[in-house]
Amino acid sequence: MSLDIDVYNPEAYTTGIPHEQFAWLRKNAPVYWHEHPAGHGYWVLSRHADVMQVSRDFKTFSAQRGFVMVDDLPPDTLAMAQGQLLGMDPPNHGPIRRAVITRFTSRMLAELEPRVRAITRDIMQAALNDGEVNFVDSLAGDLPTAVIGSLLDIPSDMWPQIRKWSDLMTSSGDPDLGGTEEELQQASIDMGSYGYQLAVERKDRGGDDLISLLINTEVDGHLVSEMEFASLFIQITVAGNETTRGLISSGMYELIKQPDLYHQLERSPEQLPVAIEEMLRWTCPLHYFRRTATADTQINGQAIAEGDRVVMMYSSANFDESVFERPMEFDITRLSNPHMAFGHGIHLCLGANLARMETRVFYEEIFRHFERIEMTGEPTYIRSNIIHGFKDMPVRLIARR
Repeated sequence: MSLDIDVYNPEAYTTGIPHEQFAWLRKNAPVYWHEHPAGHGYWVLSRHADVMQVSRDFKTFSAQRGFVMVDDLPPDTLAMAQGQLLGMDPPNHGPIRRAVITRFTSRMLAELEPRVRAITRDIMQAALNDGEVNFVDSLAGDLPTAVIGSLLDIPSDMWPQIRKWSDLMTSSGDPDLGGTEEELQQASIDMGSYGYQLAVERKDRGGDDLISLLINTEVDGHLVSEMEFASLFIQITVAGNETTRGLISSGMYELIKQPDLYHQLERSPEQLPVAIEEMLRWTCPLHYFRRTATADTQINGQAIAEGDRVVMMYSSANFDESVFERPMEFDITRLSNPHMAFGHGIHLCLGANLARMETRVFYEEIFRHFERIEMTGEPTYIRSNIIHGFKDMPVRLIARR
């Protein structure tokens, strides 16, 4: 059996992860040459082991050379993108990452949790009398933006604008969320400019918000500059917004489809951490990231030429039959779960534990406020070959009495 493989076309993702294509690739062509509409193609990696290999080998597979999107970016956009941590290679990558990661400690997250819970309760309270809502907009969508805004001490009247910029930049292929190429580029410029402005305002002011801590404290002799923060600001806000929203919405969809699981977690919220790992594996908020080969090499016996684009399909690796037992079963008790939802290696997601905490708190509060949640229609996926999540998820909220 052969399939017509096209995992580039965003239409392939409008009904969810294209499992049939990925399963065929893992079995028959785990390192697959895929044509690209603009010309020279790229390699698709579908197996967990190959994705892991490339993630670890930052010397041979560069994030900076060409950035992390499968499409090549215009030179001016590429230069801006390479200022983001996810688009840096060592030695530039290390000092800035360490400066940021020291602010995402377990202690900081513990201190932040009451604030996250208060924000979540406000969202739940606002939705109590709504009845039928779009779960993505009314519940899941506001939390990540509000948490990031709170963490960075950004005025709340700017939070909707940050979410709008984020949607434009991550969902450009969706007619309901995206915009023109010019609008996308302008959103990136405006967001970076706003981040730069925040950094300038907080320089040497002695604040205790994340921005002030980043730009006023040396880590390993490195002080994050205003320009470096402008690029970091784009990454922190965009990544923290879309992926957490997708995780919360898609995870809830699975619990709604299987009400016994909803009530199991409601009765035993201590099971949430393990369940959230399975939600991450199952929903995989990002389909892929790209690397570019810096030298002739090989992956799983396949020759890779210097300059070739290599795309790590996380949403295929997370269902690799050689790694996960019963991969097509949503199992909230799965203990062995080396999923790739947050990537791997030096580019492991900075906000991974923040996303886990936000999601846990969100579900704890959902269970406290709502007896059950019912679908009133079919959810609609974002039309994107990189972002995996719903843009519309119509539900009925049944509040506790």
